[in-house]
Amino acid sequence: MPLVELVNVTKRFGKITALNRINLSVEDGEYLCILGPTGAGKTTLLRLIAGLLEPDEGEIYIDGRKVNKVPPEERNAVYMFQNYALFPHMNVWGNVSFGPIIKEWDQKRINDVTSEVLEMVRLGERKNAYPHELSGGMQQRVALARGIASGARILLLDEPFGALDARLRVNLRTQLKSLVKDQRLTAIHVTHDQEEALMVSDRIAILRGGRIEQVGSPQEIYTNPKSIFTISFVGGANFFEGVVSRVNKFGSEIELRGGLRIHVSDRSRNVGERVVVAVRREHISLGKSRRRGFNNLLGEIEDVMFVGGSMEYMIKLENDMTLFSRTLLKGSSTPLRRGEIVIISFHPGECRVFEYPRRGLLKEIEAI
Repeated sequence: MPLVELVNVTKRFGKITALNRINLSVEDGEYLCILGPTGAGKTTLLRLIAGLLEPDEGEIYIDGRKVNKVPPEERNAVYMFQNYALFPHMNVWGNVSFGPIIKEWDQKRINDVTSEVLEMVRLGERKNAYPHELSGGMQQRVALARGIASGARILLLDEPFGALDARLRVNLRTQLKSLVKDQRLTAIHVTHDQEEALMVSDRIAILRGGRIEQVGSPQEIYTNPKSIFTISFVGGANFFEGVVSRVNKFGSEIELRGGLRIHVSDRSRNVGERVVVAVRREHISLGKSRRRGFNNLLGEIEDVMFVGGSMEYMIKLENDMTLFSRTLLKGSSTPLRRGEIVIISFHPGECRVFEYPRRGLLKEIEAI
């Protein structure tokens, strides 16, 4: 039985439907990330689970118990706000011990739990400090410690790293997941950061416009996206608009504008059908001569960007279409230059083929 389950949950604010018939389950001990753009309904979903909002339709279950009308303090879940919501007049010890005190635990148990949790997040030596005396990362750890000390089994994390700098954010991601797993907690973590979701989650639920687009493991979401929006939002891709001109035992041929043709391994579409073909940037190879096989297109490099350990190239094809290629930097390799003529290659098996969206490609990629 799932620890948390939402069944046909809908939430409206006036004429705006923030969540539309959401069905989602979270297993005991799972680390689930709710990933989506601003305005997708992520925080609303989290607040419904926490009991800070009530659904207009549908049911929410925690540990098999329907909790639609159950107050937040009786849901065995703790909501961790983006700004941490620490009590400014209490020191670290006071903030972390607040939950056990409210639950009227005996003093020895309060002291033992508070001490243990503070050591766990490596803040034992700062127990007398006040929130304004701590860095953003330390405040985040205090908020996490307070949640764990409360005895709740479920952590509801609303953009927990949003206020931190990039380096600290990366470090705390790993620490947070380790703490959750070590304490056998269940975490539901809201974020708009795809890298964060891919790094920490057991599963990801992609939310868009109040609806769930796809649920799966990080690897499944990245390698087997079910929609144009998912492949665009998670990792990004190049998109070719075209028409299926031929289908045989090897795959399909797609005719692009300007008479260019590409081949895909997918054979599920019909001749004459309009489609969108997606190819991730890292699957686009650049060279000076044509390779054996399909998908060798001529282009000119229009821009060159250094991205950490890789180079990203913007290339204009013969039909004026622009695409991007990302290649890892190697010690002996010399980056290509703006204005160079290159051959763009990609394997038919790396192409994802989608039905052409009724609203058009640009609308389908948009967040809402």
